[in-house]
Amino acid sequence: MNDTAGQTVAMASNFSEMDGEDLDKKYEDFYHTAQFITGLICYPVICIVGLTGNVLSLIVLNQKKMLTSTNVILTALAVADLIKLLNDALYFLVLILLRTHPEAGNRMMGYMYPVSHYIFNQAVCITAWLTVSVAVERYISVCHATRAKMICTVERARVVSILVFILMSLLAVPSALRYTKVTLYDNTTNSSYYDIAPSALGNNRQFMTAYIWLQNLLRSLIPLFVLIILNTCIIHSLRKQRVKGKKMSARNRITLMLITIVVVFLICITPDAIMSTFFGYGYVEANNLAKGIREFTDMLLAVNSAVNFVIYCAFSKVFRDTFISIFCKKYAENRKRRKRDANKERLLPTNAERSRRRSDYENGNSPSMTRIDCQVELPQQTMAIINGDAMSKEEGAQTYV
Repeated sequence: MNDTAGQTVAMASNFSEMDGEDLDKKYEDFYHTAQFITGLICYPVICIVGLTGNVLSLIVLNQKKMLTSTNVILTALAVADLIKLLNDALYFLVLILLRTHPEAGNRMMGYMYPVSHYIFNQAVCITAWLTVSVAVERYISVCHATRAKMICTVERARVVSILVFILMSLLAVPSALRYTKVTLYDNTTNSSYYDIAPSALGNNRQFMTAYIWLQNLLRSLIPLFVLIILNTCIIHSLRKQRVKGKKMSARNRITLMLITIVVVFLICITPDAIMSTFFGYGYVEANNLAKGIREFTDMLLAVNSAVNFVIYCAFSKVFRDTFISIFCKKYAENRKRRKRDANKERLLPTNAERSRRRSDYENGNSPSMTRIDCQVELPQQTMAIINGDAMSKEEGAQTYV
């Protein structure tokens, strides 16, 4: 009986190992599929669109007539998004090399990953807090309008943007030291290759646990809660204005644009916040299932960095007009000419309109004029000129109507 029980336990163990291997294989396939879809299909499109859009945004937002406190923060946000997308573009290049030239791709991955990991965390943290800064600025502008001009100045916006860059760059420093490149030897091919492994700091479990929680709080959780609260207050204030019958002002349209930016950020950052909170270990240490999910959550962060230019064009007429005046000068000149001609046509009556007005005036039908018959003493010479007759000065001096 004991032998039978032992055989049963052994068989169960073997089945369990086989199930685990099958599950591992399934998740490995899922990870590679996710990496192919995001890294080789989606990232090129996202990076090309996003890099182009952010460069154009920087050019437009740095025009003198666009200088406002909000646009200063949006300029800093475009810089952070550029850094993030350049880092993502390098990831795409590494994946291409790993498939076409494995040795070169492996070498590039080994040298780049620790630095790339730092840039990723730095850019995401900067983006999060610049988005919070935009929301705070708009909250003050909408809910405390009387104090907005005094508080929301260009100088303060510059100081806030610089502080966000400095503090979030310092916060991400341990990310740069978390992993290191190691050289391994493959006996089957008799060749060496690079791999990524936790460094001495990365293996310090006590430090890394505290740091990961701090980073998660500052990178996603706190910004999420702050943005939800501020957006709720802003939307409530705008609804109160609509109830009072106030028309949509240019300032409120800008507010809606910034609310859209915040909502897109919330949608894109939430999956990353969930993964970072419940699966706090790093990408290198994660299993294939977590790695596969991470590919999609990281792609959403790239989308967030790529869409702001589209939002600016959709909501801001000033941004569109400035963009057209810079990059489509001929079109802008033609549009101005058409607008000027349309104004002239609206202000100056046509020949038919002039004839109709003259006829109405002569018949006393003009709504804006009233014809009054009266007798006025005019010199006879003047009357002769009106009637087309000739007369002498003497006659004209003695004759009146």
